Amino acid sequence: MPLTVSTLDAFESYLVSALNAIPADANRLPIRDHFALDDLAAQRGKRMRPRILLTVTLAEGGNAEDGFAAAAALEILHNFSLVHDDIEDGDEVRHGRPTTWATFGIEHALIAGDAMSALSYLTLLEGSAHLSAPRALALARCLQRAHYHMCEGQAFDIGFETASHVDFDAYLKMIDGKTAALLAASCELGALAAGCDADRASAYAQVGRVYGLAFQVRDDILGTWGRTEQTGKPSGADIRKRKWSFPVTWALSGPPSVDRSIVADAYATIGTLEPEVADRVIAALERLGAREAADAACTAYIAEANAIANTHGLDRDGALAAFLSSTGQRSV
Repeated sequence: MPLTVSTLDAFESYLVSALNAIPADANRLPIRDHFALDDLAAQRGKRMRPRILLTVTLAEGGNAEDGFAAAAALEILHNFSLVHDDIEDGDEVRHGRPTTWATFGIEHALIAGDAMSALSYLTLLEGSAHLSAPRALALARCLQRAHYHMCEGQAFDIGFETASHVDFDAYLKMIDGKTAALLAASCELGALAAGCDADRASAYAQVGRVYGLAFQVRDDILGTWGRTEQTGKPSGADIRKRKWSFPVTWALSGPPSVDRSIVADAYATIGTLEPEVADRVIAALERLGAREAADAACTAYIAEANAIANTHGLDRDGALAAFLSSTGQRSV
C-alpha cells in the first residue's frame, strides 16, 4: 500500500497534536516557533524520516496509524538535534526563518532542545501504551540507541573543527552516527511498528544505515557544489566553514599532488576559510576527481542497500527503494 498525501496529512495532524500538548511553560514558545506552528506560511521540514518509517510500516502490512507515534517521536528527536546543531554551527537561519538560538538566545535554545528530546520519548511511550511490553520496549530501545549514536557522531564532528587532519575512516565513523543512525532507526521503527520480529527489523535497520551514508555523501556534494537555490546557503558553504566532508577526506586520502596540497594546506588552518581560499580548494577537489568519487559512493551505497533488502526479502513493493533512490542521488 503506497504512502498517500492523505496519510501524510493525517500524520502531520498527529505530530501537531503532540506538539500542542506541551504545557504552557517557558519551553512552549521556542518549541512552537521552531516547528513554525503559528506561521502557516512558513516552510516546514520534509518529514523524510517519518516518511521512511511509514513506508516500511505499510510495506510490512501494518496500518499507517500503527507507526504515527514512532514517526512523531522520531521527527521530534530529529528536530531536537537541529536546534543543537544550529547552536554548534552558528547557523542563524533554517528554512528561511531565524533559528531558535538566534531568536531566544543560546541558553533558552539548549533547554528547549532538551525538552524536545524528552517530549520525543513521552510521545513514543504514550503512543505505545496499547502495545505488548516487549514490543513497546523494542521501540523505545531502538530510539534510545539511535539517539546515543547520533550524539556520538556529533561529538566526532565537533572534534573535527579543531583537527588539522581527519582521515577518511574517521569521517565515515562520524557520518555513521550523525546521519545514518536516525535513518537506520526510521526503517527499524517502521518494521517494529508493523509487528515484525527483531531479526527482520534489524535487517531493515541495515538498509536504512547504508542509505544514511548515501544521503550524507549527497549532502556533502551539495555543500560543496550545490547552487544556492537548492541548498538555501552560499555555494561552497561547507568548504568555507572548513567542514570535513566526503570530498575533502577522500581527496586527502589520495597520493601527494599539487592539488592535494592545496586542500591539505587550507584545512591545516583552524577556522573558516576566506572565499578565495575556498574557491581554490573547490577547484582542486574538482581536478582530483572528488566530485565523481562522491557520486560513485552514493550510487554504491544505494546499490548496497538494495542488495540487503533483496537478500532478506524486504520492501517487496519497492516503495522504500524508490523513495530512498530519489532522495539519495546527485542533484547538482
